[in-house]
Amino acid sequence: MFAVLKTGGKQYKVQSGDVLRVEKLAANAGEKVQFNDILMVGGTVGTPLVEGAGVQAEVIEQIKGDKVIHFVKRRRKHGSKRTKGHRQQLTLLRIGDILESGADKTGVKEAIGAGIAGFTGVAADKGDYVQNRTGQSEMKKRAATGQAAEKVAAKTDAGDTDATAKPGNLLTEPRDGKADDLKTLNGVGPAMEKKMNAAGVYHFDQMTAWSEAEIGYVADQIGAGAKLADWVAEAKNQ
Repeated sequence: MFAVLKTGGKQYKVQSGDVLRVEKLAANAGEKVQFNDILMVGGTVGTPLVEGAGVQAEVIEQIKGDKVIHFVKRRRKHGSKRTKGHRQQLTLLRIGDILESGADKTGVKEAIGAGIAGFTGVAADKGDYVQNRTGQSEMKKRAATGQAAEKVAAKTDAGDTDATAKPGNLLTEPRDGKADDLKTLNGVGPAMEKKMNAAGVYHFDQMTAWSEAEIGYVADQIGAGAKLADWVAEAKNQ
């Protein structure tokens, strides 16, 4: 007998004995879990789920998927190129019993995705996942109460794979109390000017002194993408 289950936004057709890789579950190796979102079991089709049906499985281990490379090259003269690698967090498990009914009375732990709020990691994470999630939550609390500034998730070192570097001429306020009118740049409106000021950019001469890596850094900060390279070229004529 086979069943079609849903987990991690995907659907899987399974039968007893199958070994399956799914999006990371909140369970340790050796634990038994039960999938309750069953779309079809045997000849019964759910509407959308089959009430009382379930699929039980044993967690073999927490693994990572194959590395996926994302490469982007911008065609502008002062553009940048970046390479990102990613390995998806997965759970390897072996399908056990397939229940057509009574799954809600088995008492087996429900298979829940590891990405849900409040999950603090599994033993295979060796503490890193737990520390990261706890640290992020604490930072959000401090930022909300004004005790800390919101953390910016941009690269800061030229040695990183994204090849960006923080400019050394960013300012906390305009020189002599008067900023240049950045809105004269094609495509820069009041909202973008505020973002640039918040990132420490107030003057055209700051922009013209940036290297390609520094342009990439500021573009990440303000969400300008490849357009920033064009603005830097325009700034040289201001």
